[in-house]
Amino acid sequence: MSAAILPFDDRDGFIWFDGRLVPWREAKIHVLTHGLHYGSCVFEGERAYGGAIYKTAEHTSRLFKSAEMMGFAIPFTEAEITAAKDEVVKANGAADAYVRPVAWRGSEMMAVSAQHSTIHVAIASWVWPSMFDPAVKMKGIRLDISDWKRPSPESAPCHAKAAGLYMICTLSKHAAEAKGYQDAMMYDYRGYVSEATGANMFFVKDGRIHTPLPDCFLNGITRQSVIALARSLQIEVIERHIMPEELATFSECFITGTAAEVTPVSEIGPYTFKPAAISERLMGDYSAMVRGAAA
Repeated sequence: MSAAILPFDDRDGFIWFDGRLVPWREAKIHVLTHGLHYGSCVFEGERAYGGAIYKTAEHTSRLFKSAEMMGFAIPFTEAEITAAKDEVVKANGAADAYVRPVAWRGSEMMAVSAQHSTIHVAIASWVWPSMFDPAVKMKGIRLDISDWKRPSPESAPCHAKAAGLYMICTLSKHAAEAKGYQDAMMYDYRGYVSEATGANMFFVKDGRIHTPLPDCFLNGITRQSVIALARSLQIEVIERHIMPEELATFSECFITGTAAEVTPVSEIGPYTFKPAAISERLMGDYSAMVRGAAA
């Protein structure tokens, strides 16, 4: 069995669990854990390049802010979590790795209210070269249009990277894959273009980049990096609400995220795009930038 399809509960290596490294297979929780039943769980997705985690402080800060939005406090300092991530990457021996910190309410209380539950934290890392097949990625991935919509900030803590908010992402991606697509794009509760199931959206028109305003979904750390990179190249970036009918007017499309990095898009439902100069430049420059930061 290849490393790519090894089950995540049966691997060699180490996971940082509540303050110490434990053998991978021993990092277990009880079935009556509040985070499993009620979604009281937050996490981060990060990448290490050459042993250095890209934007590690920003990711740690967001983990703590997400926990605060979910009503609990992480029982470690940001410095301790940042150091623990480095410890995990080093212990697992892969300099290029995906890194997953996660914090959740434990099993002391099993009801909607769980004010006195212990807060647990774990950090794992594993090799994950690319979210999409490299051959498909270079041609541009194909996105379905999801039936699910990103919720209003009055309906969910949409600026937290909270586990429960990904339920409709899983449903959307499964439906898309069943139709032969690689992912799905979602509208928001108002009908504006919002994001893919785990990545932010960008479009190109007349040499300018347009990207949805992240007022009801995550303002991704990769998104922010790519915007800054584009502006450093003197490419205008416009953050605004985008209507569905505008999709027919864009020439290029790409998505960004820790797992996706910069990935061109060739289709969104009936709309087609051609990966071209801006998508290709940002894909290459982003790759060079994150690996240069690790040098």
